[in-house]
Amino acid sequence: MTIFTKIIKGEIPSYKIAENEHFYAFLDIFPLVLGHTLIVPKVEVDKFFDTPDNYLAEWLLFAKPIARALEAAFPCNRVGISVVGLEVPHAHMHLIPINSMDDMNFSRSKLKLSPEEFTGVQEKIMTILKGY
Repeated sequence: MTIFTKIIKGEIPSYKIAENEHFYAFLDIFPLVLGHTLIVPKVEVDKFFDTPDNYLAEWLLFAKPIARALEAAFPCNRVGISVVGLEVPHAHMHLIPINSMDDMNFSRSKLKLSPEEFTGVQEKIMTILKGY
């Protein structure tokens, strides 16, 4: 069982942004920028392209309102998508508000946020997300 499956099951706490029967979105605990969100399928699959076909299109449709909420919550040029998948053997998508390519540089230092700061980011995104 991966750490993401434990998060989905509620065994490990997370700052949940959205959820449906197939996907779970939550704030990255080691964010590159404010609003950095992960979306994972509830089915445990290691590689993105091994995800069942019916999930792939649905994944982007699930991500779309979250990306819009991130753009509204954190002024940026756009929301970047990254599917790297080396850190955890459970397919996942990063949604990252970006103003430059460097905002998606995973080798740079991560933000260190307090629980209160994470909760503030979570509430900001979820409040906007309700409008979509």
